Amino acid sequence: MNLSSPRWLRTLTRLRDALVPEALGLGWMPVLLLGYLLFLFMPVLVPSDSNWGDSLPWRLWPTLLSIVVFLPMYFLAYRGSAMTRVLCTLGIAALGCGLMAYNAFSNTYIIYAAAFVALLPGTLWTRLVALAALLGTYYGLSVWLGFPVFVPVLTAIISVAVFTGNYFQSETVRKRAELKLSHEEVRRLAALAERERIGRDLHDLLGHTLSLVALKSDLAGRLIERDPQAARNEIVEVSRVARDALAQVRRAVTGIRAAGLAAELASAKLLLESDGVTLRYDAQEAVVPPDLETVLALALREAVTNIQRHARATLAEVSLASTDEHVRLRIRDNGVGSAAVPGNGLSGMRERVESRGGRLRIDSTLRQGTCVEIVLPLPSREDEPARTATQDEGTVGAT
Repeated sequence: MNLSSPRWLRTLTRLRDALVPEALGLGWMPVLLLGYLLFLFMPVLVPSDSNWGDSLPWRLWPTLLSIVVFLPMYFLAYRGSAMTRVLCTLGIAALGCGLMAYNAFSNTYIIYAAAFVALLPGTLWTRLVALAALLGTYYGLSVWLGFPVFVPVLTAIISVAVFTGNYFQSETVRKRAELKLSHEEVRRLAALAERERIGRDLHDLLGHTLSLVALKSDLAGRLIERDPQAARNEIVEVSRVARDALAQVRRAVTGIRAAGLAAELASAKLLLESDGVTLRYDAQEAVVPPDLETVLALALREAVTNIQRHARATLAEVSLASTDEHVRLRIRDNGVGSAAVPGNGLSGMRERVESRGGRLRIDSTLRQGTCVEIVLPLPSREDEPARTATQDEGTVGAT
């Protein structure tokens, strides 16, 4: 909950989260669905006989008592274990059947029970059998109490519709959770593969070099008394090899630290599609230096995270284009949009872009989505070797 929200709204949100777990992602829906309890008072609002006033207490008090019993079972069905949900569903169904003699609109509880049947453990066929048993019991009691035929028929139609909606919603939530786990597994495997690659690269890079340094150092130690000039030459060679190894390590570390666009796009696709957002990607052939690719990859990560958390979009588009002078990355969504308020993520993105001489533009309009555009200048081919050499010399000197 945003700390800038009114205090009363934060209090209500905490109360809602205490009744319905936030992890379910249902928001205020379970609370709003309690509005259907108003149907229980239809016999009072629409009396069916002339002496309804005399029978008002006979109808009203059992109904009020049933609501007091219903509410704890209703919220326990959301918070409890699978067995608790089964028991609460049976309790709500029994409440609806028991109230039929006092209130013809007790089928409201039958519909609530049908909604929870869709969330019970087991296969779809198990849930369908449970739904059929629930509706069959209600139909039998309706016939026994002399209810009109349209009452159980209408109840069955609404119950099946509610059951179907809840079942497919639960399947969507389950598949989303599986995709999230898959996304986390992909990240874990990618990190493991990267650690193995780093180990191989460092072994290949430093193994031969350090062996050569050790060999030449031993040789210089043996020559220092007999042939000082040869020993001095060996020390100079050791220094050259060490400097070359340092430059190679620096380039390797730069590659390790760099975040690749391809990896970020794969991660973004998993993240967004697990949340029901379609990702489209269009890229031209572009050769981007590793340091600039890192800036673009981190910007893509921040933009995709904002889409997943705040945009409520159904479509996101990523495009990458380049010329001889610059490279442009554009991330667009069709979400709710808003006036962009810079946070830590956007501020960090802007700082990284501007430190490379680029520019960041964010176009976000209410109900028209958001577009983030990053433009970075590309180094000229003549300047690139000199720039790399200067960086290597600066690193050696600093060391």
